[in-house]
Amino acid sequence: MTKKSLAVLPFVALLAAGCGDTWGKRAVTGGAIGAGSGAVVGAATGMGPLTGAVVGGAVGAGVGAATTPSRRDYNRYGY
Repeated sequence: MTKKSLAVLPFVALLAAGCGDTWGKRAVTGGAIGAGSGAVVGAATGMGPLTGAVVGGAVGAGVGAATTPSRRDYNRYGY
C-alpha cells in the first residue's frame, strides 16, 4: 500500500499544479497540495503525518508562489 500511494503522489501533484493563476491562489493551493502529500509521505516514512504536513505545506506554498505565470496583456498585441 505504501509504494502505491507514493507512486500516485506525483500524478496528483501534476494534475493539481495548474490551480490558480495569481500569486496568492497558487501559494494557497500549493500549500494545500504539499500538506496533503507531505502528511502521506510523513506517515509512510515514520516521520509522522503532522511533521510531513508542515514541511510539505511550506514547500508547496513556496513552489506554488514561485511558479506563478506572468500576466501579460496579449490583447494589446493582437493575440
